[in-house]
Parts: sequence; structure tokens; C-alpha cells
Amino acid sequence: MGLLDFLFGNKKNMINDFITKGAVIIDVRTTKEYSQGAISGSKNIPLQVINSKISEIKKLNKPVITCCASGMRSGSAASILKNNGIEAINGGGWMSLNSKL
Repeated sequence: MGLLDFLFGNKKNMINDFITKGAVIIDVRTTKEYSQGAISGSKNIPLQVINSKISEIKKLNKPVITCCASGMRSGSAASILKNNGIEAINGGGWMSLNSKL
């Protein structure tokens, strides 16, 4: 285990733990971006509307892995979800996340 893994945790292991728990992947890119390519089975809830979808996401009763193009918007989305009592992790960019699944 490297120093960064020790300080920040191993992201791939965290993602695998979430997948084992039946996590749902929420892609927070725009609908247009999502339509140009996405992780199979992921849900598209753009960051701009995620606050209005909190109750819908809570009803899924599953942990959430967020993703976007680079990891910036998904980081914001994961923070919003965590602040609303939803177990969430930032999966980063969707292509990178897809390669970890």
C-alpha cells in the first residue's frame, strides 16, 4: 500500500466495495453528453437537477457511485448526496470508472 492509498484510500477497492453492496451508478453529465456514451446500466441525472432528485435517489435504497467526464461534477454530486444522507462515492470520469468495473 502506497502513501497515497494510505492517506486517501484505494479508489478501486472502494468502488468494488460499493458494487458488492449493489451500488447504482449515477452519471451527472448533461443529457447530450450522456447520449454520446455512458456506462451500461447507469442512470443519467445531470448535476444541475440532482438536488431535485434526492427523494427519488433515496428510494433506490442503494449506495451511489457518481461519475461525469473528468470527476469534478461527480465530486460535487457525491458531496450533495452525502450531505443528504445517501452513501455516495465519486467514481471520477465515466471512462476511467468503466475500466475499473
